[in-house]
Amino acid sequence: MTIRPYDVIIIGSGAAGLTAAINLAQDKRVLVLAKGALDGGSTNWAQGGIAAVLDAGDSFESHVEDTMIAGGGLNDRATVEFVVSEAPAAIERLAALGVPFNASEGNASEDRGGAAFGERWHLTREGGHSHRRIVHVDDATGAAVQQALVKAAEANPNITLMPDMVAVDLITSRHAERYSGDGHVWGVYAFNRKTKHVDAFIGRATILATGGAGRAYLFSTAPRGATGDGIAMAWRAGCRVSNMEMNQFHPTCLYNLEVKNFLITEAVRGEGGLLKLPPGAPNGGKRFMDRHDKRGELAPRDVVARAIDHEIKRLGLDYVHLDISHKGEAFVKEHFPTIYARLLDLDIDITKEPIPVVPAQHYTCGGVIIDLDGRTDLPGLYAAGEVSESGLHGANRLASNSLLECFVFGEAAARHIRAHWDELPAPPAIKPWDESRVTDSDEEVIVQHNWKEIRRFMWDYVGIVRTTKRLERAKHRIDLLASEVDEYYGNFRVTPDLIELRNLVDVARLIIRSALKRHESRGLHYTLDYPEMLPKAEDTVLAP
Repeated sequence: MTIRPYDVIIIGSGAAGLTAAINLAQDKRVLVLAKGALDGGSTNWAQGGIAAVLDAGDSFESHVEDTMIAGGGLNDRATVEFVVSEAPAAIERLAALGVPFNASEGNASEDRGGAAFGERWHLTREGGHSHRRIVHVDDATGAAVQQALVKAAEANPNITLMPDMVAVDLITSRHAERYSGDGHVWGVYAFNRKTKHVDAFIGRATILATGGAGRAYLFSTAPRGATGDGIAMAWRAGCRVSNMEMNQFHPTCLYNLEVKNFLITEAVRGEGGLLKLPPGAPNGGKRFMDRHDKRGELAPRDVVARAIDHEIKRLGLDYVHLDISHKGEAFVKEHFPTIYARLLDLDIDITKEPIPVVPAQHYTCGGVIIDLDGRTDLPGLYAAGEVSESGLHGANRLASNSLLECFVFGEAAARHIRAHWDELPAPPAIKPWDESRVTDSDEEVIVQHNWKEIRRFMWDYVGIVRTTKRLERAKHRIDLLASEVDEYYGNFRVTPDLIELRNLVDVARLIIRSALKRHESRGLHYTLDYPEMLPKAEDTVLAP
């Protein structure tokens, strides 16, 4: 086994990981590990934008209140205030890196009685926001951000970018040649897809930026690699997790038998898109959101997702329609060029016809507990982005707060590491990875079957609407699968599929356990057995 020392190890090459790397590389040697390609994470997929108070008619207080309302009061106000206040500076730094945000069109803002909004950039509005505050790059903001961050990281001699490395487990004090017992994290064991062996990467500090666990569900907008790796590794190492029952289901994922996870951005509704029942259904062609919420299509995602789910189940539909065609061809092509081109390839012309959509798992609001410096429970271990539970999102993430969280906490973690560098001890001698059990499994097909089984019963039993009986059935199945996966893992050669399956089992268990503990309906956790919200909002915290 190869042991490679650096100053800081970052697991994940999306917005959070690369932001941290760029900030640390002023004077630290940084390694960034990616499970697949450098742009293979969720950042590159983000269509919408980044929420920030950039218009004189807006305010930090308004952004904070919108975030708290969407989060069902479960948010930590201090965290929300911290992130919101840091947002404008984060946008400025991204612009300085070359992110080509759409320039202001000088439009009139309904929020300011006709005054121009967006001094420099075009600002759009999304569900749950009381003002236009979403800065964006057409409808492919994430890709533009990813490209700018990768370019900056590649140009920095202190940053090593290493794709095709599948993290297996965090290296803690129990892996040291001389066990200290303090739980300190010194890096990570990772499977090298090219050599087919496990290497060790060690440093004084480690940052988890591995994204969420969307692939625990059958229908998800998340990329293939979103298997909850960081959450599972941190849990096994001894970190607490919080609010894992809060999985956001995006209301509008393209319904297509061939394309399974193409997201239709929130901004389509923000710019006037209407949700309608499809022709052939009772009241076909009519809007339905006004029967579910007075905010209509601009209600928060959990409300819209439940409304669509209700109409689909009530009428036995496969999908509903999202229609932006009434805004005109020029408007649609200018604001949504990526969506227009992609759907045109599927013979859907969104300038003339509606888009068939269904809800799909979109974002993991719970995760590894961190403080305002990105610190976890374990010394030497930080986390940022979707892998973490910072208190920002609460019971439901407000649209376009996700990329923002990555930038703010990626920088916060880097800032704390640099400020406290002398307090971080050098790594001890680390035990090599045990490959004595290396044998090939003849049951790899079972690994694939188990993956599919998890995703199916999580969708059926732990989805948009839950009951205690469904959750108990899911718990029974995941407990059986966990014993099978433990047996595979203990006896066969590690492979990327087996590593991901092991992590999926862990995060699915955490989601189910958390859902069973919450005896109320709040935000993204809606259960028929406890339909009311309790007077006091409390986090669901699980400790190893």
